[in-house]
Amino acid sequence: MFIVQSYPVAVFCCIITMLCWGSWANTQKLASKTWRFELFYWDYVLGIFLCATLAAFTLGSYGDQGRHFTNDLAQASTANIISAFIGGIIFNAANILFSAAIAMAGMAVAFPVAIGLALVLGVLVNYMATQKGDATFIFAGVILVTIAIVLNAIAYKKAAATQQKVSSKGIVVALLAGLLMSFFYRFIAASMDLDNFEQPAIGKMTPYTAVFIFATGIVCSNLIFNTLLMKKPFQGPPVTYADYFKGKWSTHMVGILGGLIWGIGNQFNLIAAGKAGPAISYALGQGATLIAALWGVFIWKEFKDAPRSTNGLLAAMFLLFIAGLALLVYAGQ
Repeated sequence: MFIVQSYPVAVFCCIITMLCWGSWANTQKLASKTWRFELFYWDYVLGIFLCATLAAFTLGSYGDQGRHFTNDLAQASTANIISAFIGGIIFNAANILFSAAIAMAGMAVAFPVAIGLALVLGVLVNYMATQKGDATFIFAGVILVTIAIVLNAIAYKKAAATQQKVSSKGIVVALLAGLLMSFFYRFIAASMDLDNFEQPAIGKMTPYTAVFIFATGIVCSNLIFNTLLMKKPFQGPPVTYADYFKGKWSTHMVGILGGLIWGIGNQFNLIAAGKAGPAISYALGQGATLIAALWGVFIWKEFKDAPRSTNGLLAAMFLLFIAGLALLVYAGQ
């Protein structure tokens, strides 16, 4: 199977994660013109599962290094399978809330609030479990990112003052999503042998097997979570399965593409965790907030009616994010 052999390659993988995790929501924005996010989400989850399955039978099955996917799955312990599966359930609950926050508050707001909170708490949780990397630089980077998040919140408050309607519910939902999102990664990481992907301890899984079980947890939990959300949506009237099957093939493909994009980022992030450590790998991946903010500000024009004073706040936010991410990269040297 494919294994990352050096720290620079691990950082490159995390950059791919950052781009993917920060860009997948564009597919939701595109679909939202004619498609409720509850319906979009079924296709998104299918895309994540397809990505995990393809990775397991390609990168996770070819080559001389490590255990091949089927052999690894056969020897995995029940405890580790359950751990990765629970990670999928937690992620799905968080991501449904996050998708709802995007629909209500926009990418430029939902990403910094939800993913920013998830970054701060997630780094703490993962570093306490596996203390890999220079703690001083890791937490200094997290502090800079936290300040960037606060600046984004101030910019949003200024922008919202020019609008007739402000969705405070969107911010609350984003905070709940971030709180849950900070814990899912630890359950996947706990199911793997982060010190040796080539010859993992008996019962532990490779990243490819862990991601496959994780994706299975997402699919299974979605049958419950998204069905409830369709009946009791955060916004708008209820939707039905009949509405889903009325969707055009092209509309379904947009959702699947979104899941594939997120899944690629997730796969590369966990592959990188062996060399970078889960705290650094997770933190760099969650730099997706920066990418999403760029999309939201420059492509979707979510701050186009905001006062000029928000421009300086947004510029400072971007600079602090970049500085924080640079410290996180240096922490793993």
